[in-house]
Amino acid sequence: MEIGCLSVSHKRAKVGEIEKIAREDYFLPIISSLPFQEVAYVLTCNRFEVYALGFSVQENLIKLSKRLGVESFAEIYTGEDCIRHLMRVCAGVESMIVGENEILGQVRASLQKCERKGLTKENLGRVFAKAIQVGSKVRRETAISKGALSIGSAAVELAERVLGSLSGKKVLIVGAGEMGELVAKAIHNNVETILIANRTFSKAETLAKKINGIAVRFDRLQEFLRICDVVISATSAPHIVISRQAVESAMKDRKRRLVIIDIALPRDVEESVRELENVELFTIDDLRAISEENMRRREKEVKKAEEIIERELEHFKVYLKDLGAKKAIVAMYSHAGKFVDEEVEELYRKLSKHGLGEEVKPVLRAFAISLIKKFLSEPTMKLKVAARNGDFELIDAILKVFGDENAFQHSEEGMLRESKGIVKERELL
Repeated sequence: MEIGCLSVSHKRAKVGEIEKIAREDYFLPIISSLPFQEVAYVLTCNRFEVYALGFSVQENLIKLSKRLGVESFAEIYTGEDCIRHLMRVCAGVESMIVGENEILGQVRASLQKCERKGLTKENLGRVFAKAIQVGSKVRRETAISKGALSIGSAAVELAERVLGSLSGKKVLIVGAGEMGELVAKAIHNNVETILIANRTFSKAETLAKKINGIAVRFDRLQEFLRICDVVISATSAPHIVISRQAVESAMKDRKRRLVIIDIALPRDVEESVRELENVELFTIDDLRAISEENMRRREKEVKKAEEIIERELEHFKVYLKDLGAKKAIVAMYSHAGKFVDEEVEELYRKLSKHGLGEEVKPVLRAFAISLIKKFLSEPTMKLKVAARNGDFELIDAILKVFGDENAFQHSEEGMLRESKGIVKERELL
């Protein structure tokens, strides 16, 4: 089996292009139509990625990109490159705002969701667990996240650049979830008022208390659009939250401009709002300049992070190869172990005719196990060497010979073989 990844991100796609495909009711049926063994997907405000394990994975990921309509701007990684890419994502190296911390939690949450849905099992889960571990290590051992911006704080910085300053301004935050909270915490105390609107009013109240803001009713959103200078929208709603009609109505008899920054995916604000007089609409695409500046400030830390990733990748490749050998070794010992008790009983019956009692059984069993270990010691060593050298044909042959009819073909890393055994196998090994 191979591992592969289809990535649609801010690197090559605009937010509108990601938005079109980033709905579970749309992409999950398409993914399910392809013969993947395991799948995990990561969905953030500027990233949609599908990680898959299966046969002919690159060919099937190309089919997936065509069915999703993203082939012109999607990236496909396979094998080692796929694992490296996931590690880079978890480390924050691939983020629009390099070093941001949110991506690690988002990947972890995505993995848990896919496991609950039964899409991700042990093999792909093992790869994700390692990538998450590497992401944490990069943050511990480098300063890549020290003082890093988030998408939320970058939105606030964009508003400050557009208006010169937020001093004395009224800011409305729409959405009191994780991203809304990041926005709220990034706003400096010199604003006149911070208003929080959320469909669940109690959540708006909770966030407002944290940042000394004011919770407002979601159904009165239009009223507050009328009095605010800046609106930053970051809900998780699957539909438009701020319509052109609402903004148009709010702008009647108002002469000062209104800055709206939409960092949601799917987008919260109707695209045609930007056509209205005195209204400036920005999306995640407009954060690129801030992203590039942030990247330049972190170049040294990115290099350190990449060095850690490469070292951890090499270690992980060795680990995966060892797993490949282990399954074949377990298969051999398991097959041999099936006959131990039967043969010991048979031999005991013969010896008992000569006056030997049951106390001889443990001795016979120990002898049988010792003989098997010595007999299989050389094949065991050769399988370990074969795994390290990438000779997976030998490993597959052993699995077939010793009864593993469901043995998978290996990728170039010899990756993702299970290593489950039974009591007799452990005793033998």
